[in-house]
Amino acid sequence: MTKDLLNGNETKVMLRFAIPMIVGNLFQQLYNVTDTMIVGKFIGPHALAAVGSSFSVMVLLTSIILGLCMGSGAVFSFLYGTKEIDKLKNSFFTSFWFIGFVTILINLCSFLLIDEILSFIHIPEDIWADTKTYMQIIFYGIGFTYIYNYFASLMRSMGNSMVPLIFLIISAIINIVLDLIFVIPLKMGVAGAAYATIIGQGFSAVGIFIYCLLRVPQIRLSRKHLYFNKSILKMIANNSILASIQQSIMNFGILMIQGLVNSFGIAAMAAFTAVVKIESFAYMPVQDFGNAFSTFIAQNSGAGYQKRIHTGVRSAIKMITIYCLIISTLIIVFAKPLMYIFIDAKETNIIHIGNQYLFIVAGFYCLIGYLFMFYGYFRGLGKSEVSILLTIVSLGSRVVLAYLLSSIPAIGIVGIWWAIPIGWALADFIGFIKIRDSIALQHD
Repeated sequence: MTKDLLNGNETKVMLRFAIPMIVGNLFQQLYNVTDTMIVGKFIGPHALAAVGSSFSVMVLLTSIILGLCMGSGAVFSFLYGTKEIDKLKNSFFTSFWFIGFVTILINLCSFLLIDEILSFIHIPEDIWADTKTYMQIIFYGIGFTYIYNYFASLMRSMGNSMVPLIFLIISAIINIVLDLIFVIPLKMGVAGAAYATIIGQGFSAVGIFIYCLLRVPQIRLSRKHLYFNKSILKMIANNSILASIQQSIMNFGILMIQGLVNSFGIAAMAAFTAVVKIESFAYMPVQDFGNAFSTFIAQNSGAGYQKRIHTGVRSAIKMITIYCLIISTLIIVFAKPLMYIFIDAKETNIIHIGNQYLFIVAGFYCLIGYLFMFYGYFRGLGKSEVSILLTIVSLGSRVVLAYLLSSIPAIGIVGIWWAIPIGWALADFIGFIKIRDSIALQHD
């Protein structure tokens, strides 16, 4: 079932569309967190540090694919809003092969350059073997990541966010069950956690692919759609590449932070792994809302409904503010119990570092929430270059400040934590100016 986002109360329409995406990605984070929790509890801090560092690399690599899928999804949404069905179907064909080719290149490079990647992020010798093992296995799942995210973006562009949710829930359950089997009774170590992850990813990819072919007539292509239209390819490439660049810059900056954290030792690495997992649950809903908001903006932009877009912006700001204030309070109040989920209570130094991070960063989640909204707004309008600018400001200032502040002995690792909200704040300042100017231009 598909639906448009062109009618009805803006707040209700966006929430109905966003909630399945949010729930789906929370389940996706659930099986990422399961790896971390089981590894941390049943193997130990060294294995936890290895899995955490691997996760940062995988986020960077898959962000390229995710950005391409998100950019293509914005094109799909725009064409769906204009009701240009033949162009829409041709865009499915063109983007599928375009993104597929990029995925193959990423996969090949990741296998060939694995040692260089481990050196770049300063993996210590005592966890080098575990990190490499985990990453090599996870690399086999990159193709599954492409298939799932491509068809999920396609379905969401037409207003169906429920089907991707269903396949994510099932794959999350599969991953959790296999994690428990492979790591605990079979004692397969970090390799077991990696195998559980790619098997779960494989199910979601194959499942949504088969569903779309059998149950979604809107994507069934005839011979007239099977060609590379230069204008469509250019439109897809412009949106997809810019969205991918934005995602890649964002996650490369995060990888730079990971490398800096790694230089502070195993305890810092383990703590950072835990807090990243906690935050993936905390502000993942506003990130998914930003993606849903992008579809809302793209469909209404294609239909020429400017007033509806402006109302949607005001509504989005209110919803993000309310959610982030609530989740910030909860994270700060329950910081220590949340750390205990991943780390044994006797690891007091790791717990202390994690709590320190959460007390500093969690109070500023509204800032990252607004930033995700800006990304969605400008991507939906086909202005991904603005999202790239905001990402460069946010991550660039964060990385520079993190390295500068942490090098001061009196500040140390705490400087990395403070650099994060400062980077968000600088990007938000520019984002509010850009969105104000965009709305004023549309009024004129």
